[in-house]
Amino acid sequence: MTKNITRRKFTKAAAASSVFSLIPGKVIGANEKVNVAFIGCGAQGGGIAHNVNATKLVNPVALCDVAMGTRHTAGSENKFKGIPKFKDFRKMFDKMGKEIDAVTIGVPDHAHFPISMRAMAEGIHCYVEKPLAHTFQEIELMIAAEKKYKVSCQMGNQGHSGANYHQFKAWKEGGIIKGVKKITSYMNSGRRWHPWKFDEWQTGEKMPEGMDWDTWLATAPEHPFSKYLHPGNWRSWYDYGNGAFGDWGPHILDTAHRFLKLGLPDKITAVHREGVRKLIFPMGSTIQFDFPAREGEPPCEVRWYDGTKNKPAPPEELDKGRRLENNGKVIYGEDLTFKGTSHGSPLRIIPESKMKDMASSLPKFGGGSNHFMNFVLGAKGEEKTRSPFHISGVLSQVFCLGVIAQRLGGELKFDLKTKRITNNKVADALIEGPPPRKGWEEYYKV
Repeated sequence: MTKNITRRKFTKAAAASSVFSLIPGKVIGANEKVNVAFIGCGAQGGGIAHNVNATKLVNPVALCDVAMGTRHTAGSENKFKGIPKFKDFRKMFDKMGKEIDAVTIGVPDHAHFPISMRAMAEGIHCYVEKPLAHTFQEIELMIAAEKKYKVSCQMGNQGHSGANYHQFKAWKEGGIIKGVKKITSYMNSGRRWHPWKFDEWQTGEKMPEGMDWDTWLATAPEHPFSKYLHPGNWRSWYDYGNGAFGDWGPHILDTAHRFLKLGLPDKITAVHREGVRKLIFPMGSTIQFDFPAREGEPPCEVRWYDGTKNKPAPPEELDKGRRLENNGKVIYGEDLTFKGTSHGSPLRIIPESKMKDMASSLPKFGGGSNHFMNFVLGAKGEEKTRSPFHISGVLSQVFCLGVIAQRLGGELKFDLKTKRITNNKVADALIEGPPPRKGWEEYYKV
């Protein structure tokens, strides 16, 4: 890692310029539909396309997927017939950029960044699946681009428009959630990599017909095609995914991070790691984030547990006979303890008797547009998105720091002013990660 040229050099060299023309975010008339291109058309990407289209406020104008024409994209191709199809997002933007108002980006973690940067530089509004990007520095650049190009953006932590969002906001403003000094979060469902014993990249497989592997790799390091990478398995590898943190962190800790104003931690500690391997995520880990006092909030310790056998101890307030779910959080307030799961599921005060006693006095909360409608209305200038990059990006950066601790172990000290890790040079280099592949440097310019 210390021998590599870091991405920071590309960032500094181009801090004041971009290879793309500066176009402010596109403005859509009140009675006009949003011309949207769907990038990533299988699995999660296909689901995003379906939900955005269901708003009935969009006009699908293009499909883009590195495996276009295969079984992987058949569902989207059948649903959105008669519109242009592309394998390379660059070719799509070159040909149709002026016709596109917004894009959805439902592709592997490592490819979020270049697609988003190209879109934003052309004034195109962006819906990007979580986590926002693969590295801390990529997210930093995406936040800067959102501000510079004045586009409306949304990260795909869908629960951030659900009941838990509105409840947490109302309960925090109403003084029900206060003085939080400790949060326990956990993701104890099985992961794809748990049975793996790999210490080397898997090779020797035949490339599926119709697959554009070079575009799939994007800015990330080059490794051969493998079924252990595509489809879906990329999340398991440090070079391409963000593990359980990237997958579930934005669904479990999003509202606590937002409304407790957690920001970034000044210390990250790998308390426990099991099944450690050099290329893929541990079989289990306990990572502690220490957040300093901020904006009237006390210091807060957040512990994350992942792995099927690495479960936290249940809180004393949990009713007898009940167990913690596989995925969720316990929030320890000044005088109340709250238990929640993930996505938009609302919190419960525990024990349940306390919840019942307080029911009549708890602040009421309503709903609003769902996450996809919120994005489309944001593109139209009719709402502000709830999970824009400058908010969801910092949340994602917390998890990027957690990934570094999972990978290296030990205690990492993080300087909140310089946004650097100060006590470990290898860890600090992972803030950027390895340099982009040749030919992909342009995306690191804002």
